[in-house]
Amino acid sequence: MSLQLRQNLQLTQQLVMTPQLQQAIKLLQYSRLELVETVQQALLENPLLEERQVQEDDQAPQEPQAKEGRQEISIEEQSLLRNAEWDDYLGNFSSTSRQKSEREIPDDVVSFESVCAAKPSLESHLLWQLYLSNITPRQREIGEVIIGNLDPSGYLTMSVEEMVEAYSYQAEEVESVLQAVQRFDPVGVGSRNLQECLITQLEVQGEDDPLLFQLVREHLEELQGKNFQALARKLNVSLERLREYCGIIQTCEPRPGSSFSGGDVFYVSPDAYIYSYEDDFVILLNDDGLPDLQINQYYLEQLDQTKGKSKEFLQEQMRDALWLMKSIYQRQRTLYRVLESILKFQKDFFRAGVTGLKPLILKDVAEDIEMHESTVSRITTNKYVSTPYGIFELKYFFNSGLGVDGGGQVASESVKATIKKMLSEEDPAKPLSDKQIVEMLNDTLQVNIARRTVAKYREAMGIPSSTKRKRAY
Repeated sequence: MSLQLRQNLQLTQQLVMTPQLQQAIKLLQYSRLELVETVQQALLENPLLEERQVQEDDQAPQEPQAKEGRQEISIEEQSLLRNAEWDDYLGNFSSTSRQKSEREIPDDVVSFESVCAAKPSLESHLLWQLYLSNITPRQREIGEVIIGNLDPSGYLTMSVEEMVEAYSYQAEEVESVLQAVQRFDPVGVGSRNLQECLITQLEVQGEDDPLLFQLVREHLEELQGKNFQALARKLNVSLERLREYCGIIQTCEPRPGSSFSGGDVFYVSPDAYIYSYEDDFVILLNDDGLPDLQINQYYLEQLDQTKGKSKEFLQEQMRDALWLMKSIYQRQRTLYRVLESILKFQKDFFRAGVTGLKPLILKDVAEDIEMHESTVSRITTNKYVSTPYGIFELKYFFNSGLGVDGGGQVASESVKATIKKMLSEEDPAKPLSDKQIVEMLNDTLQVNIARRTVAKYREAMGIPSSTKRKRAY
């Protein structure tokens, strides 16, 4: 077998993602805060970009004109630079004129601005109390070990025996410091089990009824099962007295550290506002805080005077600046068109709330605005809109549908809202079962839904089963 060298000519087609195209795609799926951060970074890196400073007494600035002799920039870029009204490329997407929109926006539709301090952790909160306590250095050292071995719920993950073996402490002094830590705020933190946590809180509350502590130590599982009549006979107490005990226990916090383990607060800045105006709805994009970009006139004039690498650098920065401004313009235009389509399909939601929500998929909006489905998916990612019924993510308006007897469909979110309303109005002593919910949905919405679907919706909303919702009082 001999080896031979050959040359073949083959013609193929492939999609090449240029850096500019990648940037345009990323801008589509950026949230509003990420977009502002990207623009601010571009202002720092690109000398040809600057933020327009508009003053009330100043006239609208003139667009930079491309000189006829400048051949280094393409004809398309010259046209874009000459004809684009960059002073209005952010604010011209509105269902009404700018003057009318600014006058008619309600006072509560404003951007959220706040200065937040860092949220203290459970460990730092307990160490602060420990260092303020009147204790010896050895006790403070033991307290640091205890606090350092707490889980996010506030329970102790290391036993006293393990501390004695690992740090050569005395069991009595560890127990003494542990009892002190358990009475720090939040009360019950550092407990080794649920019973110890509840008993500590009851002691701090001043409770002294032995039967109450017996319930916590020996009958906690029976209380969770809510078999109150059998438990009342077993303890030889009246059902009314048992109800009082349950009410006292329910005032305790089973996870004392949960208030410090919820994570950082997530603030939402809406990308657009939709509000009612003269029996119709107005869409207004939120450009508050987004810099109004323009080309720096000084560097624009330097393109004709510089040569060599400096000229190449300015040309490259000019193209990047124009492409960024064009990409932002395209993003705002696409977002506005998608909002118009959503408003068209979900107008009943904006009039009646979640009960008026209709089934909708990305393909419906893509066909309506004549864009690709992937573009609609990107522009609705991490985007929020402020409506008369609150702030919602754009993905919220896309949901599946359930068939009804009349041949139409009802949105799954509307069914969830109806289920939640039914359960909020149920009798606590006789909670509704999933089968009963199915029957009620058939009567009210004429919707064809299975019992397991109701159970899935109920669990998705964090609502327990009828057995766990049942109350004896």
